[in-house]
Amino acid sequence: MPNFMKAPCDEGVIRSAPRTQPCTPNVGAWVLVATILGSSMAFIDGSVVNVALPFIQKELNATASDVQWIVEAYSLFLASLILVGGSLGDRFGRRRIFGLGITIFILASLWCGLAPNVPQLILARAIQGIGSALLVPGSLAIISASFSDEQRGRAIGTWSGFTAITSVVGPVLGGLFIEYATWRWIFFLNVPLAVIVLIVLFWRVPESRDESATGRLDWWGTFLVTFGLGALVYGLIEAGSLGLGNITVLGMLAVGIVLLCAFLLVEARSASPMVPLTLFHSPTFSGTNILTFLLYGALGVLTFYLPFNLIQVQGYPAVFAGAAMVPFVLMLFIFSRWTGALVNRFGAKLPLVVGPTITGLGFILFSLPGVGSGAASYWTTFFPAVIAMGAGMTITVAPLTTAVMGSVESRHSGVASGINNAVSRTAGLLAIAILGLVVLAVFNSNLDQHLATLHLSPTVQAAIDAQRSRLAGISIPTEVSGASQAALKRAINESFLSSFRLVAWVCAGLAFASALSALFLVEGKPAPQKQEAGTSARPTQSSPQEA
Repeated sequence: MPNFMKAPCDEGVIRSAPRTQPCTPNVGAWVLVATILGSSMAFIDGSVVNVALPFIQKELNATASDVQWIVEAYSLFLASLILVGGSLGDRFGRRRIFGLGITIFILASLWCGLAPNVPQLILARAIQGIGSALLVPGSLAIISASFSDEQRGRAIGTWSGFTAITSVVGPVLGGLFIEYATWRWIFFLNVPLAVIVLIVLFWRVPESRDESATGRLDWWGTFLVTFGLGALVYGLIEAGSLGLGNITVLGMLAVGIVLLCAFLLVEARSASPMVPLTLFHSPTFSGTNILTFLLYGALGVLTFYLPFNLIQVQGYPAVFAGAAMVPFVLMLFIFSRWTGALVNRFGAKLPLVVGPTITGLGFILFSLPGVGSGAASYWTTFFPAVIAMGAGMTITVAPLTTAVMGSVESRHSGVASGINNAVSRTAGLLAIAILGLVVLAVFNSNLDQHLATLHLSPTVQAAIDAQRSRLAGISIPTEVSGASQAALKRAINESFLSSFRLVAWVCAGLAFASALSALFLVEGKPAPQKQEAGTSARPTQSSPQEA
């Protein structure tokens, strides 16, 4: 999923928790401080890393597959372990597991900031993902356990508001560090936040656990989904450099498919599965998860390649690239209550058709800008696309949460929300790996056409060919100067733009397909029932987004 916004069912996870005794206002305030700062660490880190990727690529001489792994290593462990991370908190103490997640996350962040090469950075990012898989569900679970049904609306509103602010401020602040210091400081930024969270957590936040949690944890399911996704992603990413026919690539793809099929068999037969497959008997639950997979996969891959376009092709400074998505986040925050009310009026089906369709139109708008005149052209090039995409997602997110929770029995609403949350994260993981192949192929094809007209010397041609895997980050040899250098740079930029445009159109197709999944699978608003004499009308269920 895109890293600058919360997963679609975060608030659903909080609301679906069983009734609990209200905590005192004193304790409640400290709970919010700890959970807001803890969640903010993950949001800031995720959004800023995307902005930093072009600079990391340049300093560490990374290839396109290297920068993919910097994102994918984190996403892999977060997506595959997030469900078991929540279960660990229920059994062994939510505060304890949340604190463990914070500790792992911050130690890995320090390693990221100090990493001298790409392999160490990728490994550190993987460990960060493990910490985040404990941190993210832990923050949601602590809020659920600390506030009663009556208090949760206000608590969710406070948590959502402050995390939205960090989603806005984080990329801009990170851009300033990148522009005027070094990309390494974006990882060190987490250290003071983590220290504050740990002090507040163990000083003021009470421990809680689910005493009714029984049965064994689904370790087999966790193992199979982690290694299955890992093998599949490895095969897809390495196919870009080794080729789809390579024996290692084919072997890893086969292993990944076998392990994921085994995961489904284990889940179907397990007494306490991580993913109860019976929930997918509901057409609405299946439809909303298909919608989530397609739409959030599109968002994930487009926002992965967008910073490379803005910084390496359009010439944006890091701080402006970080601020490019600010209007998107503000729209989600400001209009979320209004879109939550749409469900009560129209049902979930209509917003889940209209929202992804508008988002798809936003993706098409991203394909239109050519090589512009830097950040000064933002308002007439990328800003309309950001607004359209933001409008579509604003209409989508709250109804999606409501539809997921309403598609299953109330006792399963928590696990249903958690599954949808994990699906959104898995979507981006796979989309980046799959479309990475398309991006590299289209880039190379277009670059060949451009280079054929430039008549480069064999030495320069060889130097460019050796760097093709860096895409728009190719360094032009020093012996090329003047008009030849400008022509070569334009050839590289135009080649990347061709691949970016194709990605934008593919993302638009995924968004339109997600709207169709809602059209054919999600239930419409039920017809109003006639009220019998002497009975009172049943109150309408409020949207999970309402705070």
